[in-house]
Amino acid sequence: MTRKRVYSVCGMCTVRCPIMAEVEDGKVKFIKGNPHDSGMKGALCPRGAAGNALITDDERPQYPMIRDGERGEGKWRRVSWDEALDYVAGKLKGIIQEHGPESVLWSDRGGPFRDLHMAFMRGLGSPNYCNHDASCARNVQHAAKSVMGMGRKDVSYDYRNCRHLVLQTRNIFEAINVKEVNGVLDGRENGCEMTVIDIRATVSAGKADNFFMIRPGTDYAFNLAVIHVLLAEDLYNKEFVSRHVRDLDKLRAFVGQYTPEWAEQETGVPAGDIRSLARKLSAAAPAVIWHPGWMVARYSDSFYVSRSAYLINALLGSLGAKGGLPFTNKPGDFGRTGLKKFVDLYPKPEKDRADGCGTTLKHIDGGPGLVHLNYDVMVSGDPYPIKAYFIHRHDPLMALPDPDAIREKWRNLDLIVSTTFSWSDSAWFADVILPMSPYLERDSILACKNGLKSFLFYRARAVEPRYETRADWEIICGLAERLGLDKLAFKSLEELHDYQLEGTGVTRADFEATGQVSLSDEAKYRTLDELSFKTKSGKVEVINDTWEDMGLPSLKPYESPEAPPEGKFRITFGRCALHTQGHTLNNRLLSRKMSENKLWINTTRAEALGIKDGDDLILNGDPDKGTIKAYVTDFVHPDCVFMLHGFGHRLPVESRAFNKGVADHELMKGGLDRMDKAGGGLALQEHFVSVSKA
Repeated sequence: MTRKRVYSVCGMCTVRCPIMAEVEDGKVKFIKGNPHDSGMKGALCPRGAAGNALITDDERPQYPMIRDGERGEGKWRRVSWDEALDYVAGKLKGIIQEHGPESVLWSDRGGPFRDLHMAFMRGLGSPNYCNHDASCARNVQHAAKSVMGMGRKDVSYDYRNCRHLVLQTRNIFEAINVKEVNGVLDGRENGCEMTVIDIRATVSAGKADNFFMIRPGTDYAFNLAVIHVLLAEDLYNKEFVSRHVRDLDKLRAFVGQYTPEWAEQETGVPAGDIRSLARKLSAAAPAVIWHPGWMVARYSDSFYVSRSAYLINALLGSLGAKGGLPFTNKPGDFGRTGLKKFVDLYPKPEKDRADGCGTTLKHIDGGPGLVHLNYDVMVSGDPYPIKAYFIHRHDPLMALPDPDAIREKWRNLDLIVSTTFSWSDSAWFADVILPMSPYLERDSILACKNGLKSFLFYRARAVEPRYETRADWEIICGLAERLGLDKLAFKSLEELHDYQLEGTGVTRADFEATGQVSLSDEAKYRTLDELSFKTKSGKVEVINDTWEDMGLPSLKPYESPEAPPEGKFRITFGRCALHTQGHTLNNRLLSRKMSENKLWINTTRAEALGIKDGDDLILNGDPDKGTIKAYVTDFVHPDCVFMLHGFGHRLPVESRAFNKGVADHELMKGGLDRMDKAGGGLALQEHFVSVSKA
C-alpha cells in the first residue's frame, strides 16, 4: 500500500482554492484545504469536497471526438489525440490562410492559468482572447478603473481587520471563496458589524447584523442616499478626501437631491435606516469594506452601483486602508521578480479586437473584451470575419442569455473546438471535443497570487488520468507544435516551469513541501502618503474623462427601474454553496444533495395566485417556459422571483441533471442586446416572467 499527500489547486469553481489530496494506491481518498495555507484552515466547500466524483464520472467526455452529424445532434466519431490535433490544426491553417489569424476567437473562464491561453492566441496572431466576464464582473472592473484607474483586483479585502462590512450583490457565504469566508468569520469574531443589501434573505443575510431587502434594481438609489448623508452631515474622511479625491464639489452637488427620504420611496428601505447605516460606517472608518459586488451583470445601471460603492469607500478613506480595501501587492513590491510570462513570447497582434474593446469602445478593457459582441461579428463580418472559436472550460450557452440566438450566430463559424472536462451545451454544439482531465488528474503551469502577501503556486496532478484525457498545457502545446508555434511547443511540464521561474530565484523543488512559495513574510500596507492612483490626475476621480468622452456620464442621474408588467415578476438568480453554475449539476455527489432548483416566490404574491409551498409551477418567459417547484417565503421581494442558476439541463448524456429544474437564461429572449453600456456587463435581471400553477 502506497500513500502520499499531493498539494494542488481545486478546480470546481473559478476561485481555485489551495488543497491537499490524500492518495492511496493511485486513488484519491480525501481532499481538504491546504493546511499550510493559513487562510484555508484546512477547510473546503462542498463543491471542493466532491471533486473526486469528477474522476469517477463515466458520463464525462473520455476521449477526443469529431462531430459526425449536424451541430448539436450528438453524433460523434471517436478519434486518437493525433488525429484530433491534426484535424484542428489543419482546419485552423485553412481558416487563417483565407481569413487571417484575427478570424480566431477564444473564450474561457479566466483565472490564474490563462497566460498560456493568451500566449497561444498571440502566437496565432489573433487579438481576440475573451473571458466570461460579460456575464459576471465586467461592471465592477470598469467601475474600479473609472474611479481609481486600477482594476478590481488591484485592491484587496482586509476582512480580518474590518470593523464594518457591507455586502451588496455579494453573497459571500454561498458563492464560496473559502479564504474570504474564513476572513469574514475572523472579522466577525473580532467585532466586525455586517450589513447585507439584497432582494432576498441569503445565507449571508442570515448572518448579518443589518439586512435591507431592497426593491430589485434600486441599489443605485440606496447608494446615492448614503453618499448624500456622508456629505450632508460631514461624516466623510476629510484628510483622505482632501489629499486623494478630485471633484468632491461636483459629487456634493449631484447627490443633493438624493435624500434618504427620496430613496425610501424607491428602495423600500426606511430613511432612518439609511441615515443610521451611514453614521455607523463613518464611526467605523477607515476600517470599512463596502463590497463593490462580484457577479453584477444584473441591471443597465450596475456599473453605477459598483462605481458608487467605490466612491463610498473613498469618502470613508477605506481605499488603501488596513481593514478596508488595501492595495494589492505584487512580487515587485517585495523586491522579488515575478513569473516570466508566456504571452511575452509573441508580439501584440497587429489587428484591433473584433469587439472594439479598447479602441472604438475605449472605456472597455481590451484584455478580455466582451465575448457576446464577437458573436455579432460572426454574423456581420465587421470589422473582419470570425470563423474559428475555441471554447475552453466555458459554457457560453449556459452562462449567457438567449442560447437559441447564440447558436444561430455560431452557425456562421467554420470550426468550434471545445476543451472541457464535462459535457455542456456548448461542447455538445462543437465540432471537436478535446477532453481535459479533471483537476485532480491534471497539472498546470505556475501562477502567482497577489494580495497583502504574494505567493507562487501550481496545480500538481494527484492521480493519473483514468480515460484518454489531457491537461490543458498538453493540448495547447500539442496544437502549437502542429501550427509551427515553436516558442510555445514545450515538450514537458518541467520545461514550462523552468521558463516561468527564470530569474525568480525559485526552483521547482521549492514547491514540494507545501505546494506554494511565499514571496513575503509580512503583509504590506501603504501609508496615506504612499497612496497613488492610476488615473490621469493620480487621484480618485469623481469625474472620469474617458467615460465622459464616450458620452457616458460619470455621475448618471438615477432612473427608476421598469416595474414588472401586471401579473408578472422580474427574474432574479444566484448561487448556492452546493453548485458552481451549470457544471456541477451532473456531479454524482452534489446532485444527490440538490438535484433541481426551486422558485422563490413571496408569500403574499403566492397566496394571490393560489400557490402553496411545493406546488408545481409553470414559469412562462414568452415564448419559452418551464416547470419548477414553488418555495413560498416572506424573504424574497414581492416584485421578483428567484431561482438558482445552472439547472434545466437537456443533454441525454447527463443522466443525473437531465430535465431537472428550469434554466433561467432560456427565459431571457433578446438578452444579448441588454447591456450596461458604461460597464460592459449584460443586464441579466431585466426580464419578466409570469407564474401559474401547473
